[in-house]
Amino acid sequence: MKSFEYGDSEIGYVDIVITISSMIIGVGILFLPRELAKTVQSSDGWVSILLAGLLAIGAAWMLAKVAIHFSKQGYFAYASAAVTKPIALIAIISLTLYFILYSGYEVRAIANISKQYLFERTPVEAISLTFLLVVVYAVSGSRVGIIRLNILFLPIVIAISLIVLSFSMSIFNLDDLKPFMSSDWKSMAKGIKSSAFSLLGFEVILIYITLMNQPKDAPKAVVFGVAIPVVLYTAIYIACVGVFSNFALQQITYPAVELAKEMQIPGAFFERFESIFFTIWTMTVFTTTMMAFDCSIYLLMSVFTKTKKKTWVFILSPVIYLLCMFPRNLADFDELSSYISYVGLVVGILFPILIHVAAKLRGVNSDAS
Repeated sequence: MKSFEYGDSEIGYVDIVITISSMIIGVGILFLPRELAKTVQSSDGWVSILLAGLLAIGAAWMLAKVAIHFSKQGYFAYASAAVTKPIALIAIISLTLYFILYSGYEVRAIANISKQYLFERTPVEAISLTFLLVVVYAVSGSRVGIIRLNILFLPIVIAISLIVLSFSMSIFNLDDLKPFMSSDWKSMAKGIKSSAFSLLGFEVILIYITLMNQPKDAPKAVVFGVAIPVVLYTAIYIACVGVFSNFALQQITYPAVELAKEMQIPGAFFERFESIFFTIWTMTVFTTTMMAFDCSIYLLMSVFTKTKKKTWVFILSPVIYLLCMFPRNLADFDELSSYISYVGLVVGILFPILIHVAAKLRGVNSDAS
């Protein structure tokens, strides 16, 4: 009898494409248009997003090419052979801390947005705890099951986003996009940095490549996985500028949510579509948080092999909660976001590449051969 297609313990090309996209698409797009409006003139932010997208695609492809070499043995074993076990341990623990910080950031972000739009009288602490408990329940299950959730949720998120973009065209003002290319290169560079930070998350390929049945497809899969958020982010940004204007965007905390509030559906079929949009977007923040949490557990289990998964879940859960409560205001929260992004660039991209170079020089056994 043929086994159920999604009942096995391996994932394929499409699964990785959706996983990478799900990891990247999160709270970043909800405030990225505001950050770009503060940096560039008119609608020039689309150039920054596309250039940042090209950089992210290049970095993701390079990272996937590196990950192919330890698709069976795992990152820690490969790094230990390449740069000695103590240095490999530093690299693994650093990457673990990055994913823990990533999880805490996502939890606090969804709590802040939920309080502003849905639960005005509910403390942020209570919202964060409730959301984290749901994430803990999901992470406690199968790792492949997490991938399957991405396959279920992402099409819904993209469909709702396309609906918002389509019905926003009735209030879209083309004149707000002009003048074109009026920003200087310094402003563009700052916009590229903000956009690139919103496109981080493809580092999960270092972990989930061990689940792939065809690891050689990973580079092509991550390219498409990063390209989907780049296209979506560009479309949402242009729509926000055309609806609110560049000047107004600077004053709006979460332009993407406000875009859903302003959209007009003929016949007034939905009067509060932003509630639906926000609820659906919570799904992708949930999957992003879940995968970051899961990756941190995977890395720790690769080092401490005798400790069970649920033990790490119980250990890390209060740590993530305390970290998400650390920012006291929006300024602290933005500072935490920048810090996490810089850490991700170093431990999630630079370290694996340097370890791979060391492995090549030392002739370490590769799974790609």
